[in-house]
Amino acid sequence: MNYTDLLASVAGSQAPARSVEIPPTWMQGRTAYGGLTAALCLEAAIPLSDGLPVRAVQVAFVGPVNGTVTCRPEVLRRGKNTVFVSVRMTGEDGILAEAIMTFGAARTSALDFAHLAPPDVPGPEASSSCFRAPGAGPAFAANFDMRLAAGNPPMSGSKEADMSIWMRHRDETAPDDAVALLALADAPPPAAMSMLTEFGRISSMTWMAEFLTETITTDARWFLARHTAQTARNGYSSQQMTMWNRAGDPVMIGRQTIAVFV
Repeated sequence: MNYTDLLASVAGSQAPARSVEIPPTWMQGRTAYGGLTAALCLEAAIPLSDGLPVRAVQVAFVGPVNGTVTCRPEVLRRGKNTVFVSVRMTGEDGILAEAIMTFGAARTSALDFAHLAPPDVPGPEASSSCFRAPGAGPAFAANFDMRLAAGNPPMSGSKEADMSIWMRHRDETAPDDAVALLALADAPPPAAMSMLTEFGRISSMTWMAEFLTETITTDARWFLARHTAQTARNGYSSQQMTMWNRAGDPVMIGRQTIAVFV
């Protein structure tokens, strides 16, 4: 099931709760791909946002997401310019994810800057697949076109955990909106995996993403993401992410805590 059809099945649920069956093609081992989990939570929160653009998403991945899951949104606070919405995802095993979505109106400000220049890397046409062999990687990865622009692929024994990757939805009908961008943003493998020499199980624990634009546009659906791990210690890795559109405009930043089982 492609991204557009999957999200359309969510729209058929009875509001405000949204339920969906996670297809095998969106799985990452025994759990759904984390970007999809976050996107489903955001999709459930948007009807309660008063039409305001999303500014930040915070997600805790509590348990394996599989089977039929339900997202239940709740407004925490409505202010003059902001709305905070919590979303709890549940399934047969109880609570699977907890999220807080922040929506905010644009305001006139004396500050207007973004010191986030993209790395100087080849374009997607000159970049090779993120994975060493066709079909490699988890099942969900087949939903995305990911090309390594700088750094080293997973399990390459790299001395640095720094990867720049061009990526886009393979689904050409995926919309240019915040939910689709969130579903895409978590697709690359964690940067620390490039330092490994053999496969090791990993699992996202928390993810924070901040949207830097209200208008999500790019050329040929391509976005560039740079993932850098600052630490890996005691079985946990902490990494940061920045994403740009094809024109070099920053669209998202994020941080992630990852459990490393190797």
